[in-house]
Amino acid sequence: MKNFVNNFYKNQALFYKIFLFIVTTVLIVYLLPKGGKFKYEITKGKPWQYENLYAPFDFAILKSDAEIVKEKLQINTNHIPYYTVNKNMVELVRSKVPEQLGKTFTDSILKRKRGQLSGFIDKTLDNIYEYGVLLEGKPADANKLVYLKRGNEAFEVNYDKLLLQDEIRPYLNVQIDKSNLSSLKPELLEFFYNIIKPNVTYDSGFTQKELDSKLSSISYTRGSIERGTIIISKGEIVEGETLDILTSLKSEYESQVWSDSSYNWILFGYSILVCLALLMLLLFIRRNRRDIFDNNVKVSFIFFNILLMVFLTTLVVKFEAKYLYIVPLCILPLTLKAFFDSRLGLFAHVITVLILGFVVPNSYEYMFLQIIAGIVTILTVSELYKRANLFISVGQITFIYILVYFAFTIIQEGNIQDLNSEMFLTFILGGLATLFVQPLIYIYEKLFGLVSDMSLLELSDTNSKLLKELAEKAPGTFHHSLNVANLAEAAANEIGANAMLARVGALYHDIGKMENSTYFSENQTSSVNSHDELSPAESAEVIINHVIHGIEIARKNNLPDRVIDFIRTHHGTSLVYFFYMKEKEMNDKVSTLDFRYPGPIPFSKETAILMMCDSVEAASKSLKEPTTAKIDDFVERIINKQMDEAQFLNANITFKEIQLIKKILKQKLKNIFHLRVEYPE
Repeated sequence: MKNFVNNFYKNQALFYKIFLFIVTTVLIVYLLPKGGKFKYEITKGKPWQYENLYAPFDFAILKSDAEIVKEKLQINTNHIPYYTVNKNMVELVRSKVPEQLGKTFTDSILKRKRGQLSGFIDKTLDNIYEYGVLLEGKPADANKLVYLKRGNEAFEVNYDKLLLQDEIRPYLNVQIDKSNLSSLKPELLEFFYNIIKPNVTYDSGFTQKELDSKLSSISYTRGSIERGTIIISKGEIVEGETLDILTSLKSEYESQVWSDSSYNWILFGYSILVCLALLMLLLFIRRNRRDIFDNNVKVSFIFFNILLMVFLTTLVVKFEAKYLYIVPLCILPLTLKAFFDSRLGLFAHVITVLILGFVVPNSYEYMFLQIIAGIVTILTVSELYKRANLFISVGQITFIYILVYFAFTIIQEGNIQDLNSEMFLTFILGGLATLFVQPLIYIYEKLFGLVSDMSLLELSDTNSKLLKELAEKAPGTFHHSLNVANLAEAAANEIGANAMLARVGALYHDIGKMENSTYFSENQTSSVNSHDELSPAESAEVIINHVIHGIEIARKNNLPDRVIDFIRTHHGTSLVYFFYMKEKEMNDKVSTLDFRYPGPIPFSKETAILMMCDSVEAASKSLKEPTTAKIDDFVERIINKQMDEAQFLNANITFKEIQLIKKILKQKLKNIFHLRVEYPE
């Protein structure tokens, strides 16, 4: 048991990676669609590249989306609305006739023309209420049919048979003028206005119910294919009816209800493929970026971003697949490039796109487009901390999306009339969503404790609190750090390293000298040397401790670990040579361990650059009457000594790159000392 605990403790980083690998695989497989995957790629307008395809089972031919939309539109257009007739309203109107006659007409008129009036009123009311009086307005098409419901019965009539309230006056005018009662027109109009009420209302509930019933009865298929029927022959162009049949077969195949056994096999297959994809990513990181592989937080960060993109894409596909390209997938390579490097960003992007191929429709088109967009992202986005660069790159990415979609449409349709304008809007929205990468990087920095070039840009400000304190307490060291920063930035640019990181590391590498600033020659302003009162061993201890003090100050001020690495490594395991030789004069048996920096040695190109630049800049102060030859020999001697001491063994820096750095340092020092080229006499 004890051995198991010890082994677990020793290998806990490895066990964590295995756990992370399994959890990520399970979550991705859970998000993937669980139906069978159609094994043929269907490309409209291209020849069928496979063998003759026969129907593996009976299936129906699905109608296209355009056909379904057309049918629904036709049903909506031809649907007859329902109106309800209130039979009681007519009886109520007629019951008010005697009373209203007495109120409207004088007794003398009623005595002379009661019978004539009653006959005209009855006939007119019969005509008005033959179909009914509408409460609502009628549509523009007066000849359209409607259903009138009287109780449980319904019959068709034209809209123009129904009267609106504002049509009653013209109708009454005509009827009164044609009768012998035109002299009583004002009284008759008043009479009818007081008794006529609408008795027909639009039955929206029943109308919608009937419409829904018709829409739900739409058949989504047209015809069927029997098992064994040949669907397409090898070399035949995929188009027209054949394309519809292939699409129907694919849909039927992927929507089949699988047995428990088949379902488990599908899960097993997905698990193998996802495991392989993630394993390739881990092996790539282990081989090319061992520092990232050994850092569980960074590995977790990479896996989290991949999982996030799979989740967002799956969510959008389940909601509405046509909005697929709104998901800003290029945020993934952008983010990984900001924190790590371009190669890792592109490799992780390709792995993610391969996994998403199981999720999205038209997987080949999607994968081609996203991989090209990812490559463009990696190639175009440089110095992400510059806002203009990000906007330009987002514009280029959006243009690539549109261009590739345009090309695929031409290939598939053979014309540009079928271009979908909504897709262009989707690409633009996806491009705008990519701009969210900047606040996202800030969030990631806080959550995962990582540092990006944008944070480095903030740290490079010499007006920051810590650098101002360094300038006040150790002005000579501050000036030295500025010179080293300029040299390191130039050297990093020359070999393609992270120039911003090298510059920031150089600015902060000597902050530990604030503790005992007068013990360092660049801060001594008088002839009094603080080391005169100390033994060589004590002096060496003070010098060496500036690294420890620097780490403590950096952690107190929350500097990122990537910057603290420069403080730890800028002297590597080199010897405090001056005081060592001074002690050796007094004691031949002196140990070098007491005069050697604790390390570690540089483990990146940037930290190696700082070691070279720091040593060269500091030692250059001792040059008297510098010449081109002296500077060349001086730089060669210092850096070669560091190489002989194996200070760059872990730095992943090549001999060629070191030679380029030497060249840059020689040029910069000649500029500093204002040397001209020495011409032969």
